[in-house]
Amino acid sequence: MTILCVRFQLPPTREADLPRLLGMLEEFTPVVQALPPDGALADLRGAERYFGRGAVELASVIRVRSLALYGVDCVIGAGPGPMLARVALRDAVPGVTCAVPDGQEAIAEFLADKPVAALPGVGAATARTLGDYGLDTLGRVAAAPLSTLQRLIGAKAGRELHEKANGVDRGRVVPNAVSRSLATERPFDRDELDPDRHRRALLSAAEEIGARLRALEKVCRTLTLTVRYADRSATTRSRTLTEPTAHSPDLTRAAYGMYEALGLQRARIRAIALRAEGLDPADQASHQLTFDPVDEKVRRIEEVADRARAKFGPRAVMPGGLAGLAA
Repeated sequence: MTILCVRFQLPPTREADLPRLLGMLEEFTPVVQALPPDGALADLRGAERYFGRGAVELASVIRVRSLALYGVDCVIGAGPGPMLARVALRDAVPGVTCAVPDGQEAIAEFLADKPVAALPGVGAATARTLGDYGLDTLGRVAAAPLSTLQRLIGAKAGRELHEKANGVDRGRVVPNAVSRSLATERPFDRDELDPDRHRRALLSAAEEIGARLRALEKVCRTLTLTVRYADRSATTRSRTLTEPTAHSPDLTRAAYGMYEALGLQRARIRAIALRAEGLDPADQASHQLTFDPVDEKVRRIEEVADRARAKFGPRAVMPGGLAGLAA
């Protein structure tokens, strides 16, 4: 085991602590890749030799240090590569690191009974397509002819899926920093099945992100959606916007687009989060002018609404679809 995938159990109000937690990981290895909003990958190949301990032992030290210094627990998966470590994370619980066993046969056995969606990058639509043909587990996908997978989901995607299902992990940890960002989360009182309530949560989150960006005189280049499910798993998707913006309708359209692309059906959702990333000063951003009078009118109304919210509170002006929400 050389790679750890760590998910810190950060409440939404403490997401700003992630950079400090990454700094704690960097005390063990400089090869740390942030996975916002609450995770990271760490390559411990050098650390294993330096400390004379295996990755699973170091994972225990990392958890204790996270609890002692920051009061934040974490779950950790360990594997020979980033993809396998992320798969292992699904089975990890606080205090018990889930490690992928050594050896190709053991890796294949570890993956065999897991659902196709357990692989990072495999969305609900792809899993549903494969499931329609009985390829609902990684073991069945691994045993399927490559040509069959390529016919179902495309040449490149089929080849990558076939390799991953067979335990071939070509990924690597790319050191990075947490970009300056704004995030908000909408938890549900109970595991929510209703798509209309999902969309209202997205609308509310996008409106908040847009208002906060405009108050800071910032625009964002990327919007990231995280959907947290009842089984504690999560799906994260990012979209680079056509142009940097703080315009709430543009952010809402992007959020809706990512949500629809997940193809969720009867999914029990516990929370929905949006993160605006790649922030730049608004006065340095360009905006494509249009001849659409409606767009210009909406932007003028948005400016007036911002002034009203600044004077009378954040709920002074809101979209009609949110008017029934509790104060």
